[in-house]
Parts: sequence; C-alpha cells; structure tokens
Amino acid sequence: MMKLSTLFVTVTTVLASPSAMAGTIAAAHVDRQSATALSVEWTDSDPVDVFVTDNPAATIAQAKLLSGSDKNGHYALTAAGTERRYFLLRDVKSKQVVTVAERLLPLERGSNFRDIGGYPAAGGKHVRWGLIYRSGASAMLTDADVQQVQGLKLSQMVDLRSSEERVLAPTRIDGVPYMAVGYSMGAMMKPTAGSTEIKNGGTIYRNFPTFLAPQLRIIFGDLLANKGAIAYNCSAGQDRTGFVTAMILSALGTPRDIILQDYHLSTQYRQPGNEMPKINLEAHPNDPAAALFAKFQSDPRGNVAQPLKEADGTPFLASAFDEIDKRWGSVDGYLEKEIGLNKVDIANLRRIYSQ
Repeated sequence: MMKLSTLFVTVTTVLASPSAMAGTIAAAHVDRQSATALSVEWTDSDPVDVFVTDNPAATIAQAKLLSGSDKNGHYALTAAGTERRYFLLRDVKSKQVVTVAERLLPLERGSNFRDIGGYPAAGGKHVRWGLIYRSGASAMLTDADVQQVQGLKLSQMVDLRSSEERVLAPTRIDGVPYMAVGYSMGAMMKPTAGSTEIKNGGTIYRNFPTFLAPQLRIIFGDLLANKGAIAYNCSAGQDRTGFVTAMILSALGTPRDIILQDYHLSTQYRQPGNEMPKINLEAHPNDPAAALFAKFQSDPRGNVAQPLKEADGTPFLASAFDEIDKRWGSVDGYLEKEIGLNKVDIANLRRIYSQ
C-alpha cells in the first residue's frame, strides 16, 4: 500500500502552530505504512504521552497509554485497516492534548472515503474527528469494507448523486439510514444563466449552490439533530461532495485556504476504478450519466484522478464561492438565506462539531 505521508504533513503543518514551542504539539498526523502498520508523527520540544482509543470523543482517562514521555516525535504500531483508531497526544509539561487520526479510511475497493476532523474551526478550536465523513461512491466495496463502514456507527448517509447514478451504481452499505434527492445528471450539467455551454471544469460548480441546496438542508438538519456520525457522497467524492464539505467547514469557521487544501486531497485519495462498475451503454440508452461515465471509462486518463484546477491553476471550487458571493454576498449569507441556518444554528453546529 502506498505511504500516505507527504500531503498529510502539508495539511497538518498549516493547521498547527508555526513552530514547535515549548508545550506545543505541532504537525501531528497519522500515516498508514501498510495494511497492518500505522505511524503517529508530531513535533514538540517537550516529551509527549501517546494514547489510543476507538472512541473519537474519549478523554485521556478513557484512552490506553501506548508510550509515555516520548521524545522522538514518532510512534509506530500494528493496526489492521478495519480498526478505526484515534490518538491522543499529551504534552507532558503543558498538558496540552491533541487528537489525530487517519484521514483516509483504508478500504479495499473504496474511493476517497475520509474524515474531515482535525481542521481548525472558529474560536481556536478544531473540527471533531469521527463525526463527519465524505466519500466517493460505494458500489464496489468488499464485504470487509462494508463491515468497516458499518463500524463507524453512522446515523445517516446522504447520497448526492443523480437518480441515474444511483441506478448505475447502488450503494453496498446497508443497515444505515439513507437519504437522496432525485434529479437528472443532464439537468445538473446545464449551463448557468448567461452562459450557453459548459466551457471549463469550474463552470458546473456555479450550479452547485442552487442545485445542491435541498441536499445541504438535509445534511445540516442531520448535523443539528446530533444523532451521531454522518456521511455524504457523490460518485468521485470530489465535486458535489467537495462543495458540500466546503459549506460545512465554512459554517464551522475553517479558513478558506484550509478548505481548498482539503478539496485538493481528492486528487490523491480517489480510486476511479472503484467508483463505478463497467457500463454497457446499450443497457442504458439516453442516460446522460451512463454516457458520461462510459466516456471516462474509455479514456485512459479516466483511470487516474486529475487535478481539480483550471489551466491557470484556479481551483474549480472557486467558481462556486464566486457564485455565492455574487448572489448571496457571502457564504454566511448563502447559508442563512438559501439553506435556512440562523446564528443560533451556526453556534450550535460549532458547539457540537468542534473542540
């Protein structure tokens, strides 16, 4: 299995303090070295106690000590991919505690299934781990993968895909409440007002704030209900899922640059071959989703995740933010006027999902 360290370090370094001052744990991250091996990394001038738990809400008293007064900034352990583990790092002197976990679930036939915990939130806090998951399609998961996802104890799954996609590639995850909003892929791909065609990758993102508003209302309603962890997905887990994630993290107070870094992780974490079964176009005539995905499957480039950027380097997601700014003035305005979140709702979301 590929070592997943490089981009973890990039992202988590941004989240942490600029330098490892006394009593400050910085650049904490978890890398999967193989199917059965994990490494926990951090930087601190002080010794650190390393604890482990399978409960993302566990306190130090509820976790198991793995290593006391560790000075080398590294701890390796054996851990099967089916075991979701959370690590609590405690600075011995300052007693500061940082929670960290694998961002990507190491599924055998999954794609881009990851936890959005750990990112900075409003008020100097961080998004809680183990409560909000984003993913690509789950039609090709193995039995072991399904068991691993069921172990997350999801209270809700929201499928962002079109009606056609859900027929082409129905989820294999059962035993979890499931919601979806019916729509056609062809309708979503139509140009926005004032445009006659989809000219670049970001143009379709201008449709997302309106097109995905019903799904966002469901997801934010689930989050405010606070019944447990939730997951949401589209086919690749990058475009529609990327937009929804951007709105959730924005509501929690995550800085825009961090939101964009999370968005671009999809290029590393996608496994396109695991997202859609082989499509027989004869069996799906006049199906816009089948035509689109069959085109991807016939193109060798479709087997590799492509960067989510325009030719000039502008992230596709920037088009959605630009559309929001033009129509609603800001993300806050969009969440209030289009999604129905008031200031009390935002405060409750930050109370529940950050620490």
